[in-house]
Amino acid sequence: FAEHGSQYVEPKLVLFSGGVSTACGGATAAVGPFYCPGDSRVYLDLSFFRQLQEELHASGDFARAYVIAHEVGHHVQNLTGVFQRSEAARRRGAAMNGASGLSVRQELQADCYAGVWANRSQQELDWLEPGDIESALNAASHIGDDALQQQAQGRVRPDAFTHGTSAQRVKWFKAGFDSGDIARCDTFSGTP
Repeated sequence: FAEHGSQYVEPKLVLFSGGVSTACGGATAAVGPFYCPGDSRVYLDLSFFRQLQEELHASGDFARAYVIAHEVGHHVQNLTGVFQRSEAARRRGAAMNGASGLSVRQELQADCYAGVWANRSQQELDWLEPGDIESALNAASHIGDDALQQQAQGRVRPDAFTHGTSAQRVKWFKAGFDSGDIARCDTFSGTP
């Protein structure tokens, strides 16, 4: 933000268990971690991290950090007007769901922003340990729409995608991490 002449306003983090009331409505643990643009808060149900480790086989501190950074990526989108532009496009008839829908593009951009954060954080703090990036990539590969649909339904339905495939999520996190440049996170142009 400073590089672009603006000031970053931090989101609030809300930890909850079971259910929570937000400016975006009520939510249960089934929703998983999410960002509400109506109150600029990142909501984390702590049971998700247990599920991430036990059911999705994506463990490690950095896998959890990736999930949080992804949600903060949505906050960045809110601050930069991405949510507003997507909503305007939806009102004009653009598809939200599906393999190249606006929802998928927003989610992949948040993955890319998480990668940018990891890059910049590593440059500043030199805190990543061997295997941390692989842990994030493993988490990304386990929470792609294709992987989750296959696990839950035994089949993959691209027309129902909301977050992108495992390969796309890995690709965009890596794009952000490898470059450290938010400008490389344009998931809205071309094929996501």
